[in-house]
Amino acid sequence: MLDFWSGIAAELVSVSKWGGLYNQGIALFVAHNLVLQRKNLLAAQGGGATGASTGMLASKAVGRVSVGYDNSNVALDNGGQWNLTTYGMQYLQLALMIGVGGVQL
Repeated sequence: MLDFWSGIAAELVSVSKWGGLYNQGIALFVAHNLVLQRKNLLAAQGGGATGASTGMLASKAVGRVSVGYDNSNVALDNGGQWNLTTYGMQYLQLALMIGVGGVQL
């Protein structure tokens, strides 16, 4: 998976736009996708459906105990799938700061 996502990152993260932050962009892109891949692997091992799309945990209850999180203060506006991991949010923040936007072609 590391080779797979590194190859995709090398095609999508432009060295001419990222300049000295190119390696950081590659690393964050790869880390984000590896975390999502791991989630799919764990779902498969537990008999769950792989590839299911879910957002960040907002609340969960087990018996009489429940927990909830306010994700609005950490999720980036229009961050889409990048908000699913901290690596994705860091990638998007860098991309926006250097002016390449969240998607590169």
